[in-house]
Amino acid sequence: MTIEVAEQPKVTVVETMPDRLALPVWTLIAPGLGLVAVLFGLAKMGSIGTAAAIVVLIASVLAAVHHAEVIAHKVGEPFGTLVLAIAVTVIEVSLIVSLMLSDAGDAAALARDTVFAAIMIILNFIIGLCLLAGAVRHHEQRFTLKGMSAALGVLAAMSVLSLILPNYTSSTTGPTYAPSQLVFVAIVSLVLYGTFVLVQTVRHRDYFLPSAEDLETQAHAAPPSQRATGIAFGMLLAALVSVVLLAKTLSPTIEAAVLGAGLPLAVVGVVIAALVLAPESLAAYKAARRNRLQTSLNLALGSALATIGLTIPSVAIVSLVLDLPLALGIDAKGMTLLALSLFVATLSLGTGRTTVLQGVLHLVIFAAYLFTTVVP
Repeated sequence: MTIEVAEQPKVTVVETMPDRLALPVWTLIAPGLGLVAVLFGLAKMGSIGTAAAIVVLIASVLAAVHHAEVIAHKVGEPFGTLVLAIAVTVIEVSLIVSLMLSDAGDAAALARDTVFAAIMIILNFIIGLCLLAGAVRHHEQRFTLKGMSAALGVLAAMSVLSLILPNYTSSTTGPTYAPSQLVFVAIVSLVLYGTFVLVQTVRHRDYFLPSAEDLETQAHAAPPSQRATGIAFGMLLAALVSVVLLAKTLSPTIEAAVLGAGLPLAVVGVVIAALVLAPESLAAYKAARRNRLQTSLNLALGSALATIGLTIPSVAIVSLVLDLPLALGIDAKGMTLLALSLFVATLSLGTGRTTVLQGVLHLVIFAAYLFTTVVP
């Protein structure tokens, strides 16, 4: 006689995330310290003050990453990555516009240099670092191909319309758009970005979600409470404001150091973009190390799209309303590197699987961009 024993249902053990663990004390203190440092002009208090301001800036970046992760865990993908992408881009727009209104360097080219630097940092440094770090730890990583193909297609169109086409229009001389052309490109950028967000969050949300198997492995912690999420959202805004205001305060020091070292002024745009993108870079890197490459790529490409889709229309409005000069077209060297980056990204993310090779390849292209910016 065979006795069949009914299989016991699997019990999923869910770890809780108490508020005190979701929101460590240092993540609540750092944004406040950043605002205090800005209020009292810490960066202007000599070398020691500048060094202290840099430490506070780094702490604010780390706090922003932590709070963004708490919010992302609560709202789920792909909304979580969208929160950080839009928040950081809004801060980037504020920083660029404030510097355009000041006498910092070449204001006409500052937006172009910063946007181009942000795209190169995202496409090559952030994606390359994530692919390399994830592959070193997990050998081969997977992601949803359809979502990445859609993002790269939109990014290619927006990049060419914003940064390359101005060099070949004949209504104005130089790398600029006529006012009507600037309005058209700003509207097109908003339409493309808005359509992408609609596809990402509503119509084809599954294109940007990890596979079911990955979701099972990763869903090990209970979402934070409403209270913790609300506090995290407020602290995220405070941390991002601290980052941008500290970056703005430090920008004259950075600009003086760049010019004092005999480097091109375009390096200032690279530094500004790197500071603003620091929270997303760290969040994407940590996600890749946890074998969540889909989240890393959502963060990176979503941020690149937000950078063009929100920054270009914003600076276009400021330029038109205040009658400020705005040069958008990049030079031949920049066009070559941008085309190479988009081409390689299409190949690297064209199979749904990545190894260390793709990571190293993107980092080498970023090194070439950085080197030719410093030594043009």
